[in-house]
Amino acid sequence: MITSELPVLQDSSNESGAADTVSLSVSVSELEDPTDTKGKKKRGRPGRPPAANKKPRKSPAEKATGGAKGRKANGVPQTNGEGGDPVTLFEVVRMGKSAMQSVVDDWIESYKQDRDIALLDLINFFIQCSGCKGTVRIEMFRNMQNAEIIRKMTEEFDEDSGDYPLTMPGPLWKKFRYNFCEFICVLIRQCQYSIIYDEYLMDTVISLLTGLSDSQVRAFRHTSTLAAMKLMTALVNVALNLSIHQDNTQRQYEAERNKMAGKRANEKLELLLQKRKELQENQDEIENMMNSIFKGIFVHRYRDAIAEIRAICIEEIGVWMKMYSDAFLNDSYLKYVGWTLHDRQGEVRLKCLKALQNLYTNRELFPKLELFTNRFKDRIVSMTLDKEYDVAVEAIRLITLILQYDALSNEDCENVYHLVYSAHRPVAVAAGEFLHRKLFSRHDPQAEEELAKRRGRSSPNGNLLRMLVLFFLESELHEHAAYLVDSLWESSQELLKDWECMTELLLEEPVQGEEVLSDRQESSLIELMVCTIRQAAEAHPPVGRGTGKRVLTAKERKTQIDDKNKLTEHFIMALPMLLSKYQADSEKVANLLQIPMFFDLDVYSAGRMEKHLDALLKQIRLVVEKHIETDVLEACSKTYSILCSEEYTIMNRVDIARSQLIDEITDRFTHSVEDLLQEAEEADDDDIYNVLSTLKRLTAFHNAHDLTRWDLFGSCYRLLKAGIEQGAMPEQIAVQALQCSHYSILWQLVKITEGTPSKEDLVALRRVVKSFLAVCQQCLSNVNTPVKEQAFMLLCDLLMVFSHQLVSGGREGLEALVFNPDSTLQNELLTFILDHVFIDQDDENQSMANKIEALHKRRNLLAAFSKLIIYDIVDMPAAADIFKHYMKYYNDYGDIIKETLSKTRQSDKILCAKTLILSLQQLFNELLQDQGPTLDRTSSHVSGIKELARRFALTFGLDQIKTREAVATLHKDGIEFAFKYQNPHGAEFPPPNLAFLEVLSEFSSKLLRQDKKTVHSYLEKFMSESMSERREDVWLPLISYRNSLLTGGEDGDRMSVTSGASSKTSSIRSKKGRTPIHKSKRIEGGSISHTNRHTLRTPGALTTPQLTSTVLRENPRQAADTHLPDHDSEPGSENDYVHNRGLMEDDAEPIFEDVMMSSRGQLEDMNEEFEDTMVIDLPPSRNRRERAELRPDFFDSAAMIEDDSFSTKF
Repeated sequence: MITSELPVLQDSSNESGAADTVSLSVSVSELEDPTDTKGKKKRGRPGRPPAANKKPRKSPAEKATGGAKGRKANGVPQTNGEGGDPVTLFEVVRMGKSAMQSVVDDWIESYKQDRDIALLDLINFFIQCSGCKGTVRIEMFRNMQNAEIIRKMTEEFDEDSGDYPLTMPGPLWKKFRYNFCEFICVLIRQCQYSIIYDEYLMDTVISLLTGLSDSQVRAFRHTSTLAAMKLMTALVNVALNLSIHQDNTQRQYEAERNKMAGKRANEKLELLLQKRKELQENQDEIENMMNSIFKGIFVHRYRDAIAEIRAICIEEIGVWMKMYSDAFLNDSYLKYVGWTLHDRQGEVRLKCLKALQNLYTNRELFPKLELFTNRFKDRIVSMTLDKEYDVAVEAIRLITLILQYDALSNEDCENVYHLVYSAHRPVAVAAGEFLHRKLFSRHDPQAEEELAKRRGRSSPNGNLLRMLVLFFLESELHEHAAYLVDSLWESSQELLKDWECMTELLLEEPVQGEEVLSDRQESSLIELMVCTIRQAAEAHPPVGRGTGKRVLTAKERKTQIDDKNKLTEHFIMALPMLLSKYQADSEKVANLLQIPMFFDLDVYSAGRMEKHLDALLKQIRLVVEKHIETDVLEACSKTYSILCSEEYTIMNRVDIARSQLIDEITDRFTHSVEDLLQEAEEADDDDIYNVLSTLKRLTAFHNAHDLTRWDLFGSCYRLLKAGIEQGAMPEQIAVQALQCSHYSILWQLVKITEGTPSKEDLVALRRVVKSFLAVCQQCLSNVNTPVKEQAFMLLCDLLMVFSHQLVSGGREGLEALVFNPDSTLQNELLTFILDHVFIDQDDENQSMANKIEALHKRRNLLAAFSKLIIYDIVDMPAAADIFKHYMKYYNDYGDIIKETLSKTRQSDKILCAKTLILSLQQLFNELLQDQGPTLDRTSSHVSGIKELARRFALTFGLDQIKTREAVATLHKDGIEFAFKYQNPHGAEFPPPNLAFLEVLSEFSSKLLRQDKKTVHSYLEKFMSESMSERREDVWLPLISYRNSLLTGGEDGDRMSVTSGASSKTSSIRSKKGRTPIHKSKRIEGGSISHTNRHTLRTPGALTTPQLTSTVLRENPRQAADTHLPDHDSEPGSENDYVHNRGLMEDDAEPIFEDVMMSSRGQLEDMNEEFEDTMVIDLPPSRNRRERAELRPDFFDSAAMIEDDSFSTKF
C-alpha cells in the first residue's frame, strides 16, 4: 500500500500550508512489528546503505562510460565529447531517434546497477519535460523534502516565456508529446514483472507526480498530470493482465484439484497456490498504486482551471473504462464523465463525448451504462445544439450509438431530426446518419426484396421513399429539399440514387397493399428526385453549405461520371413520360425541366437515342403552349439553351425545333398586337390575354436566346407608346414589354461588341436606346406602381451599361453609345427613390412574408440607384438625400447606405465630405421649417441630427492624415452655412443657422491639432467682436464649437457662459463643455477662478472602479488567513477546492460552474472527501468469487451527501 512511508521526496511536515504536495494517509507499517514482514520486502530509501546482495554502486566516471550512456551522473549533465548526441533522458525522448524500448531497456539496466542515480535521472526527466531549466542533484534528492525540491525548481523557471514542451507549436514538439507518453507506457510494460513491485520506483515516481500536479505552476501541473494519467493507463493494462493470469491459474488449480486422488499432483497444486498468492499480492500492489494516482491526482485535476488538463483526465478515464470495464465501468467512475459534460470549454466536452462513444460502441457494455444513460441522456441530447459545432457533431454521433439500444424517446429523436436542415454540413451529415439509422435502414433486406418482386416492383425501396416524402412534408421546410438530400447523401446513397424506383412510383399505378401518392406527395417526391440528380451530377453540397467547390479525388470523379451516365440513360427515356403525365401541373413541370441541365448530352448521339430527344422536344413545346407562368417558361427557355450548346451534335435538331416554336409565337404576337392597337379602348379580355400570353413566352425566351432577327423591339415599343399616349395599357403588358425591349437592346449590344460594328449599326442602336430611355422616363410617372418600378430598374441598368465605362478596355469605338443622364433625369430618379424607398409601411393587414418581399424590392431599388452614384453616373451631391436617412432607416438600408458612403469616399474624399455636410444641412433646414427659427436644442430631432453627425464622424476612421483635407473642407462648408444668413432683427441677434455649429462640433475630434487652429481662425473671420462677448443661451452653439476647436491646443482663451437664474442652462452647458485649463478669465469686470461655482465645469473625474481579475493574486499567507476552510475539510475535498483559488492561472478561464452542482444547489454541499472514500478495488476473479452486488446510485447527489462512505467495491 502506498502511504506516506515514501522516499524523502515526500513533504511529511507540510510546514508552509501551501498545496505543493498531497500528503497521503499515515503509514501503518511503521506501527507494525518490524519482525512481522509477512513475506513483503522492505522498501529502500535514498541515503541508506545498500543491501548485502546489492551490487556496489559505480563511480561517476564508470557511469559516464558504462551502461548509462552519457546521461546525468549525480544530477550533473555529462557530455560525450562530440557535443552533438543527446546526453539526457529528456533529450533522447525529445529527439526520438532511438526506439523507445531500447531507451527504456538502457534505463532499466542503469536502475539495476544503481537505482538512486537512475531514479534521479527519471526525476530530472519529468522536471525538464515541464520546461524547467533546473536540475535536481543527488544532494537535494537525499536531503531535501519533496516540497522544497519543487519550490527550488519553480524558482528556476524561465519567466520570459509561458511556453513549455507540451504547449510549444511545431511538428517537433508534437512528436515529443507522443514520445513522452510512449516512454511512460513502455517503461511500465518493461517493468511490470519485477521492478514496479520493489516498493521504491513507483513510490518515488507517484509521490513526485502528485506533488508536481498540485503545483501552482501550470507547466508542472500540466506535464505531471499527463504523465500520471498515462502511468495510470499503463497500470490498468498491467492489472488487466494480472486478472487474466489469475483466472487462468484458478482454472488450472480447480482442474487439478478435481482429478482423482491417484492422478492428482500435489506439487503442482502447491505451485499453483503459490502462484495465485503471488498474483494476488501483485494485484494488491497495483491497486494501491492506482488508488494513489486516482485520489492524489485525478480527483483534483479533472476539475483543474486549465481546460487541457481537464481534457487529459477525461480522455484517460475513458480509456480505463474501455480497457478494463470490469473494474472501471461503473457509476463510481462514470459520474466524472457525466459531470464534465457541463464543462464550459468545448475541448473538454468533446473529450467526454468521444470517451462515451468508445463505450457505447461495444454492445456488451450497455447493461453497465444503463443507469448513466437514463441520468445523462437529456444532457447529451441537448448537446446536439452545442455552440461548438465539433461538440454538436460528436453529440449526434453518440446519440446515434445510443439509438441501437432503444433508449431514446420520440421527443429525443425529434430534437435530432431537424438538424438535417442545419447550415453547418458536418452537423447535418451526422443528423442524416441518425435519421437513416432510425427511419431509412432496411431491417430485413432479403424479405423486402422478395416482397417487392411479388408486387412486381423492381426495387424494395418504395416504402422507404414514401417515408422520406412524409418526413419532408412533416418538416414543413419545402424550400430546403436540397439540404435534406445533402444530409442523407453519405448514409443513404443507395436509397437516394434509386431513380428507377422513384419514377416507378410516379408513373405506375399502385399495386395491392400500396397507397396512392397524393398530389403533395408527388410534388415533394419530384422535388427530392431533382435534388438527388443535382447532388449526383455536381458532386458538391448545395449553396449555403461548405466553403465552396473542392477538388474531387480520382475515386469521387469516377463516381460522379458513373452517376451522371446512369441518370442520363434512365431519364432520357423517363423524362418525356413524366412531362406527359404532369404537363398540366406548373410546379411539377418546372422541377422536371431542371433535369436536362445534368444530362451527359453525348449519350443522345452515342446511344442513338434521337427519338427520345424528339419526344422531349415535343413535350417541352406542349408545355410552352399550355403555360404562361414565368418559372415554367424560364425553365423551358433554359432547357432549350442547354440543348442548343454548340459542342453537341444534337444542336441542329434542337435549333430547328426552337426556331419553329419562336416563329409561331412571334406570328401570333404580331397579329395580337395589331388587333389590340386597332381596337384600342374597345379591346376585350381575349385580345389582352393573347398579347400578354405570347409576350410572356417571348420575354422568357429572349432572356436566354438571341431573338433580334424577329425584331421584337418594334412591336413592344409600339405597345409602350400607345400605353403612354392613351393611358389605358394593362400593367402586365407594359411590364413585359419593357422587359422584352430591354433584352432586345442588350442582345444588340452583344452583337456589336463581339464584332466590328459599322457606323450605321452604332447610330441605329443609339437611336433605339435613346427612344427606350425616354419611354422609361415617361413611365416613371405611370399610375401603376409595378410599371414605375420596372421602368426605374431598367433605367438604372441601362445607364450603367451605356455609361462612360463602356469605352474602357480598348472599346473607344463605342463612344457614340455612351449616355450621360441630364439633371432632369437625375432629379426624377432621386425623387422616385425618396417617394418609393424611404417610406413607412405599417400595414397591419399585410402578412410578414409580404412585408419581407416588399422590403426586398425596395432594397433592390435603392441598390440600383446607389450604383449610379458610386460609378459617378449620377452626381454625388444627390447622395445627400440618401445619407440623411442613415439613422432613421438603419435597420432596413443601413448596410447599403454605409457601403455607398465607403465607395464614394474612395473615389473622391473631398466631394464625399461635402455631400455628408450637405445631408446634415438639409436635415437642419427641414427642422427649421418645422420648428421655426427658435430651435429647442434638447429635442429629439436635434439629438437625432447630432447622432447622425457622430456616426458620420466615425466613418472617417483613425488615420487623420488621409482624411485631413476632407475634414477641413467639411468644417469650412459648415461654418459658411452657419453664418450664411444674418438675423433680420439685427446684428446683436444670432444668425438663424448658428445652432448648426453644435452639429458641426461632432467632427472637431477628426481635425489635426494644427488644423483646429486654422479652422478656428476661419471661424473668427465670420465672428464680430460682439459675438465674442455674448454669453447668453442662444449663443451656446458658437461657444461649444469654438471650445471644441481649442481643445488640445495651447490657447487657453476659451469662452465660458454666464450662469443665469436658470439652472437648466448650466446643466446643458456642463454636458458639452470641458474642464477649463489652468488659467482664469476676466468676465464682465470680475476675475472668476475656474473653481468658481458660477463657471460651467464638466463633472469631476469618476472614481476608478477596482479591477477584479485572476491576475490579482493574494499573498498565500493572507489568503490562508482570509479564506480559512472548514475544520472538517480535508485536503482534496470540495471545500478545500472551492476556497483554494491558487490554481487559477492568469491565462485561464475560471473553472466550470455546473459540473459538480448538486440537487441542493451548492457545490460545497456535496462534501466529497475523496481521500477517505474513493478506493480502487479490482474485481474478484469470476471463477473464484461471485460478482459484486449492484452498487448504490452514485449519480444521485442527495445520496452522495447523505452517504459518507463513498467506497466503490466492485
